[in-house]
Amino acid sequence: MSKPIWEHRLVTYGFNRRAGDYGKHQRGFTLIELLIAVVIIGIIASIAYPSYARYVERSVRSDGQTALLQAASEMERCYSRDYTYAECDLEMTLSPSGHYAISVASGSQSDGGYILTATTQRSDGCDEDLTLNAKGGRAPEACW
Repeated sequence: MSKPIWEHRLVTYGFNRRAGDYGKHQRGFTLIELLIAVVIIGIIASIAYPSYARYVERSVRSDGQTALLQAASEMERCYSRDYTYAECDLEMTLSPSGHYAISVASGSQSDGGYILTATTQRSDGCDEDLTLNAKGGRAPEACW
């Protein structure tokens, strides 16, 4: 006796696969997997970018602080030669990385004789220019 036709046909659907065969036929990513990856990357970026921006601001600000301290050292060397700050001219007018312009102004007796100012060329997170006087006074305090 012959078998009916329906017994000879074997139709395989996804649920008929054996346990070890599941990953062999699947290719690519599903839309849900891609959306989850995009959401995770977005969350990481939203946390990391503000932190990175603050880091860049601090590094720019440290360039200005370094420039002011180098200029103060130059002013003190000049004072040790001439015994006055009036004869001193700064050789450097830009910070080492070029983010700040450095200027010197005559200060009063309470300032010690000069006031150095670093004016930013780009955003450094401070609302005011960095200043340093001959007595070591620094302003604004939050930016030092």
